[in-house]
Amino acid sequence: MTAGTLLAPAFAALSLMALPAQADEVTDLLDSAREAYDAGDIQFALDDLEMARQRLVEMKTASLGAFLPDAPEGWTREVNTEMNAGLAMMGGGVGAEARYMSQDGEELKLTLMADNPMVASMSAMISNAGAMGMKTERIGRQRFAVQDGQMMALVGNRVLVQAEGDLETARGLLDTMDFGGMAAFGQ
Repeated sequence: MTAGTLLAPAFAALSLMALPAQADEVTDLLDSAREAYDAGDIQFALDDLEMARQRLVEMKTASLGAFLPDAPEGWTREVNTEMNAGLAMMGGGVGAEARYMSQDGEELKLTLMADNPMVASMSAMISNAGAMGMKTERIGRQRFAVQDGQMMALVGNRVLVQAEGDLETARGLLDTMDFGGMAAFGQ
């Protein structure tokens, strides 16, 4: 046996130890921003930080969108993928929205908005729905304000849930949602 044959397993083990753990895109962008900053390239660092922020917002949006229920039997669901563009003009945050359509032509829109100034401004109205002449009802342990073909709830003081349209179908969909998980999403 030669020295090379004896050392080959040791070199193989060392080379495996030298492989970095596979990083995700956000980590790569943050590392790149740090390297650019250390090199004095502030603009490149800012660009990478903004790209990392965008990826995090995309992840948070997808996480919120996962709470939208599947369409009930005999209905279809169409997810609005452009909702967050409008939220940017209303102070930020994330949102998810789906339109549900029955074969009979009935429609229902379910909207989720989180961490947005508009959500905070609606909390007083939803909390005092009875005083404002709105009906209230519970779905599970979540209280909803009901008025004019619309149901609204504030989950965990940060997620606005709105249903517009066929309220019987809305109640069935809302009853399947994990409001406890929704209150803690993104944390």
